[in-house]
Amino acid sequence: MTEHKIKFLKNFVSPASAILGAFLVGSVFIIAIGKNPFYIYGILFSRTLGSSYGFGQVLFKATPLILAALGIAFAFHGGLFNIGANGQIYIGAFACAWAGFTFSRFPGFVLFPVVVLASVLGGGFWGWIAGVLKARRGAHEVITTIMLNFIALALCNWLVSAKYHVPETVHTASVPPSVWLPRFSDISQSFAGSAVNLSFFIALICAVLIWWVLYKSPVGYAIRAQGFNPEAAKTYGIKAPRVSILTMTAAGALSGLVGTNFILGYKHYFEQGFAGGTGFMAIAVALLGRNHPFGIVLAGILFGILDFGGLAINAYVPKELVEILQAIIIIFVIVGESCFDGIVKNLMKKEKAGEKTNG
Repeated sequence: MTEHKIKFLKNFVSPASAILGAFLVGSVFIIAIGKNPFYIYGILFSRTLGSSYGFGQVLFKATPLILAALGIAFAFHGGLFNIGANGQIYIGAFACAWAGFTFSRFPGFVLFPVVVLASVLGGGFWGWIAGVLKARRGAHEVITTIMLNFIALALCNWLVSAKYHVPETVHTASVPPSVWLPRFSDISQSFAGSAVNLSFFIALICAVLIWWVLYKSPVGYAIRAQGFNPEAAKTYGIKAPRVSILTMTAAGALSGLVGTNFILGYKHYFEQGFAGGTGFMAIAVALLGRNHPFGIVLAGILFGILDFGGLAINAYVPKELVEILQAIIIIFVIVGESCFDGIVKNLMKKEKAGEKTNG
């Protein structure tokens, strides 16, 4: 079996099978409650992809998932498991909002790069902490990033409630209009009512940039070499501590950018609990996207469809159906990994046996 066939099976057939399998299993649940699966799925996709408003909402919900999943995948390529995207999102978003309302007198062309840089630095700093603990003390990044999630949430909640909240609210002051990101509805009225904004294009630019860094640059080679075989990378002269710190910092910076979608493009202020479980759901997006930047974009859009589509079908079936679909997709992706490896091994054995027979 050629390398191209193996990549095709691994990157396309396996995720597609997981999605199809999840919808088939979901059909069983729909039938069990006395509904028609074709009718329910028809509503889900028509309400999300059948109108500009629905598609806009899908893109709005996909944007934070794509950015956070890119950070998770970037760390994974370096052999690190970044479970701390949620904490990095909160720190980056708060830094973005704080910079916006603190320096609100700056002109827009100066303030905009400041607030974006603040979100990058905030999330990057939170990832850097985990990277340093890994590199200098050998602390496992799974444990440290999980703990940092709780610290980030508690810290941001305290800062808002004790220092920076607008009276009788749980959010900060707004950033000035000069740094608001235009919404798609400002360009086309067909998107009227949708919250999708130009931060979606920020996510796409980040996907292309991460692809180039990972697969076209010496830094990306060092990161992937470290993740694939740490001992070989060390022999080649790649310094593991430096790579770990760099990787976790960059991963945190990507997650920190999530705040631009909510703060600069939607509500325009930091609000307690705004991200929910985005950082954790992004792990599933990274898995389904095979940790490839372009796969992550497609996976993020799919999860955006399920997220917004869940609101559309809630009148017909329990909203938990969407959560079931998301969970089954994750399970099938994990199970499909081992099944895929077994299929490839069997096919390669048959090819070798055929070559011996012909010989």
